[in-house]
Amino acid sequence: MPENSFFTGFFHPVVITILFIFLSTVIAAFIRGRKKDKCLKAFDGFAVTLEDANSKYIWGTLRVEATGMELVYPQAHKDANGHIESSYMLYKYEYGNISAMIRYHDMLSDEQYQRREKELRRTYHPHWLRRLWRKTVNVFKTIRDSIMEVSNVLLSQAQKTTGAGALLSAQDKYVSQMKNEVIGSVDTSYEPLLERYIGHQVVAELLHGDQPVEMVGILKDYTADFLALLDVAYWFNGTEDKKKADVLLPRKRAIIRHLGE
Repeated sequence: MPENSFFTGFFHPVVITILFIFLSTVIAAFIRGRKKDKCLKAFDGFAVTLEDANSKYIWGTLRVEATGMELVYPQAHKDANGHIESSYMLYKYEYGNISAMIRYHDMLSDEQYQRREKELRRTYHPHWLRRLWRKTVNVFKTIRDSIMEVSNVLLSQAQKTTGAGALLSAQDKYVSQMKNEVIGSVDTSYEPLLERYIGHQVVAELLHGDQPVEMVGILKDYTADFLALLDVAYWFNGTEDKKKADVLLPRKRAIIRHLGE
């Protein structure tokens, strides 16, 4: 009788709810604290120019965090309202406002330029060991995605059964929250069409302002949110003049349309 009372109490809907809330909070905190976009990370510590969808330009040294980014100005300045500003922060939910993140070559320090040159050598027609490493990582990503899909199916099936499954169904809101947090933490941006052209010259089609244009560059990497291109000619601060640069283009505004070599 005491054992039955223990198990009855443990599987009480209130207890299940508390456990799901606790697990969801822990998983969400862990994910938010560690996940950074790898394309943005590649520009971390460099002098960059952020162009937003309204053709506003912000300059600074990029600092990337899991929840957003900060551009640290070369020097603090007083704005039109009279207060001092030394950086500009953009939160992750505002990434949809980005038109492009530009790393102009002539705005880099000597140390930054050397880092960038090393990055270019490693990207352009990379060594077979580097390609093997990327293929291995992509295999594990695919396996991880498959495991998450299977887990999702099993959990959905469990919700249709009696006993504990019925309790899971009763807490569907929290089950969905957990699944979204976990599945959202998996980098599902693997793109077979793009993968074979990493390190090759490609032609990107993007919406610049309100006009579709094409841009040639070396495909460095991609994520679910960004495309990273090296050695492109990009407009300088809204003028018709173009400068050599590396760019991050939001995938909502740009796609890779052609192989360029």
